[in-house]
Amino acid sequence: MAELVYKQIIDDLKEKIFSGQFADLKLPDERSLSETYQVSRSSIKRALTKMANDGIIFKKRGSGTFINPLYIKNESIFNYEGSNLGVSDNFQMNGKKPKIKVLEFEVIPPTNELQRDLFLQPHDFVYKIIRLRLFEDEPFMIETGYIPIKIVQNLNQTIIEGSIFHYLEDAHNLAVTKSFLSIYAEPSNSVDQELLNLKENEPISIMEGIFFLDNGTPFEFSQMRFHYKYMKFNTIVSVP
Repeated sequence: MAELVYKQIIDDLKEKIFSGQFADLKLPDERSLSETYQVSRSSIKRALTKMANDGIIFKKRGSGTFINPLYIKNESIFNYEGSNLGVSDNFQMNGKKPKIKVLEFEVIPPTNELQRDLFLQPHDFVYKIIRLRLFEDEPFMIETGYIPIKIVQNLNQTIIEGSIFHYLEDAHNLAVTKSFLSIYAEPSNSVDQELLNLKENEPISIMEGIFFLDNGTPFEFSQMRFHYKYMKFNTIVSVP
């Protein structure tokens, strides 16, 4: 319950930040926030510590807690929350989760590249899943994933319309705990332009990689093609 409380506080504060409720970019003090949310000071402190670690806010000794203006300007849609590595859990904009539209779902033999990347044999068939991700009705990403059937045999249309990673955990007790990702850009193609409302001269941003189960087994090769305006990632650099 305590875990849920502090996350709810973070979500609400982020919503208020983006709606402009803190015009001076300063948050109320911990005591005031504790009274506002009717929770303990420890829950407020935990929420603020997480937000500070994520670069959303910073504390200035003797002056209070302030919102990072670059966070507002360059909100990243990738917000890893530590539960799993799935897009459904970790991609959000202004506190809203993306919707899913399934474009293609079929079983195919693995290409040479997939055999290499997922350590498969030629007879190890894979699911090919293409999904369009949208915020409200605005498309921002085309996601193409390949999952070996030998790892999970019963994927269907209903399952892939939601979080596949959650399904793995709930139905098969399998967790995706690590990934290796590459990020780059290239000219958009005709499919990108049609699905993501891009012009011919506009680029596409790409994040692709391999996701691994907690036992080290490669589970999925995925390529995510983003509308360039959504490809923003923030990081924190600290000097000891």
